[in-house]
Amino acid sequence: MQTEKTIQAVIFDMDGVLIDSEVIYLEDLLAFARTLNPQVQKSDILGTVGKTAKDTWEIMEAAIQSKKSWQELRQLYRGWSNVQDRVDYQEIFRPEAAAVLEELKRRGYRLAVASSTHRQLVLHVLFSNGVLDYFDTVVTGDMFVRSKPDPEIYHYTAGTLGVKEEQCFVLEDSTVGITAAHSAGMTVAALIDERFGFDRSLADLEVETVGDILNYL
Repeated sequence: MQTEKTIQAVIFDMDGVLIDSEVIYLEDLLAFARTLNPQVQKSDILGTVGKTAKDTWEIMEAAIQSKKSWQELRQLYRGWSNVQDRVDYQEIFRPEAAAVLEELKRRGYRLAVASSTHRQLVLHVLFSNGVLDYFDTVVTGDMFVRSKPDPEIYHYTAGTLGVKEEQCFVLEDSTVGITAAHSAGMTVAALIDERFGFDRSLADLEVETVGDILNYL
C-alpha cells in the first residue's frame, strides 16, 4: 500500500516506537503491584501500556484491589521505584531510528513526537539519543486533560506543525495510540509488537521496524 503524496508530516509515538521501553515499565509496575497484592497477574495490568499516568493508575487500582486510591498508589510507587533512573535509554533506543529521522528530514517532511509520557522524560530520552533537533515539535500527554485514545493530542500536533490532519503519517504501536491517530483522521502505521495484545485493526498499514515506514513515504 502506498500513502498519498500529500503527506507532509510524520509523527512518532515514543514508548514502544522510538524506544523499546514498555516491557521494562510493565515489569516494574507488576513487581510493585505484587508488593501489595501477590495475586496480581501481568494480564491484569496489560491495559496500562500506552496510557497516561491517570489511566495507568486507575487500572493499577482495580488490579491491586486495596483500599488506596489511584493517587495514593501512584505516590507509593514513586517512592518505591527508580525505574526511570535505572533505564539506559540509549540501550533501548531503536537502532535504526536516527537514520530514519535523518532521511525523512532530507525528504522535506515536518517531524513531531506525540507521546503520552510526561514532557521532562520525553525530552531527556530524545536529547540523550541525539535526535531532539530532528523534531519540529514535541507534544506530551501532560499538556492535555485527555490523552490517547482521545485524538486531541494529534489534532494539536497537526496544528502546531501547520498541516492538516490528513497530511499526517503516524507511527504508533499501542491500541490507544492507533485509535487516537485514526480518530484524528491521520494515516496510521502500526509497529507490530505481539507482546501486549495490541489491537491494530484501525491502522492503515503494519510495519515490522521503524525503518519500514520509508517504503510508504
